[in-house]
Amino acid sequence: MDTNLLDKELLTVIESFPEQDLWTDLRRTRSRASEMREKIMGKLPEIKGVNSFDQLISRETETDVLVRVYSPESQTEVLPALLWIHGGGYCFGSMESDDYVVREMVKSVGCVIVSVDYRLAPEYPFPAGLDDCMVALKWLVSNMDRLSVDPDRLSIGGISAGGGLAAGLALLVRDSTEINLVFQYLLCPMIDDRCVTSSSSMILDKRIWNRHSNLMGWKCYLGENQISEDVSQYAAASRAKNLSGLPSTYIAVGSVDAFVDEDCEYARRLQDSGVKVQLEIFDGGFHGFEYLGRKTKIAKMKVWFKIQGFNPSVVPKPNNTNEN
Repeated sequence: MDTNLLDKELLTVIESFPEQDLWTDLRRTRSRASEMREKIMGKLPEIKGVNSFDQLISRETETDVLVRVYSPESQTEVLPALLWIHGGGYCFGSMESDDYVVREMVKSVGCVIVSVDYRLAPEYPFPAGLDDCMVALKWLVSNMDRLSVDPDRLSIGGISAGGGLAAGLALLVRDSTEINLVFQYLLCPMIDDRCVTSSSSMILDKRIWNRHSNLMGWKCYLGENQISEDVSQYAAASRAKNLSGLPSTYIAVGSVDAFVDEDCEYARRLQDSGVKVQLEIFDGGFHGFEYLGRKTKIAKMKVWFKIQGFNPSVVPKPNNTNEN
């Protein structure tokens, strides 16, 4: 990676990161996630004014799905809702790892968010994680009255692999359900298993998400189907041939992110298919910079754009979703 491409503040931040081998011992990496996050991000301030509770969704034939429901403490009216899907290369992360970010969104936007703790690869390859997300979405739809959710403002979203799951889920919802999604909120989504774009090859630095991690994440998630032209569009949304009929979309990605090319191409194809799209590219940002370089100007800018991207005042009603 050419460090001259990085935002200057982020370059200073990345110089303090240790080189990491995430893949030799997955269990150890997962168990140290909270410790590593606090070491890199520092102690985060408490966010007040947000209520939450955990809900276990029971299934007869599969593992139960755990979700956490967030809402403004002062909620007095029906609000828009977002199903949120955490990132982690399909192999790491948890509902807990995004707890602060979700509370920040609820506080800033004033919405209900349901965060899903989906099963991880390689123990549970595709379609396990996606199935869990669908279960969580259907539970949200079934509990709209209880949660005081506006059925005309239902969205899905996620970051990194969570963005990839959200994109796959949007396709699956379109093709197999009557659920009415008005918005998909994709932050640096991981959506192309082929890893053949220029940007997918440019990041080799072991301190951040790089080409090796990308290849390993897809290998774990797809299992035996990794090297195949038959990879499902619901696993890797870039594989989808038909993008029409999808909800309005917001995509944000850094210019020094391995996913920037695939994300820009996906945005272009969505727009060509008649989907309303907003694409934000953050010059000098590497993958996950808004988490890892939280105090930098560019990270604060992305957080602001993220909030604007999911501001309910700009989330279109269903009859506006085909405007360009």
